[in-house]
Amino acid sequence: MIARLIALVALAAVAIGFSQPASANTLFPAPAGVFAKVSLSGQSMDVVINRGNGKEERYSWKVSTGRKGFETPPGRFRPDYLDEMHHSTKYENAPMPYSVFFNDGIAVHATTEVNHLGRPASHGCVRLDAANAEVFFRAVADVGMMRTAIIVEQ
Repeated sequence: MIARLIALVALAAVAIGFSQPASANTLFPAPAGVFAKVSLSGQSMDVVINRGNGKEERYSWKVSTGRKGFETPPGRFRPDYLDEMHHSTKYENAPMPYSVFFNDGIAVHATTEVNHLGRPASHGCVRLDAANAEVFFRAVADVGMMRTAIIVEQ
């Protein structure tokens, strides 16, 4: 019974377009999808966008993640909410343009504090230059949250 359930889940994953390449060691949304890998130690985010048109877009951007006491949690996530012009309810109505929320309130979003990119500076979010945040936001909106993977690694 368990083997049959596992086979059914695997078949469903293939049917909705998910596969697991050895290089990513995680569910990768395919044929169309967005894969974002955030490096906490490198303060960078590598993004691969596959819109299903046979062309792959690749980006590597500097980010700011959570500073001491507000560390960005490592893990594997899917977005759970998008907001093009969010304002923080927790931090004095701070603007968070192009927010892609994951992990209960943590988001990838734009910042005006671009001089801090490349080092930890946030309250846990992953901050990007506005142009890069918009590219990421639009890709997730176009491709879909269920076809997006956000991996945060040390």
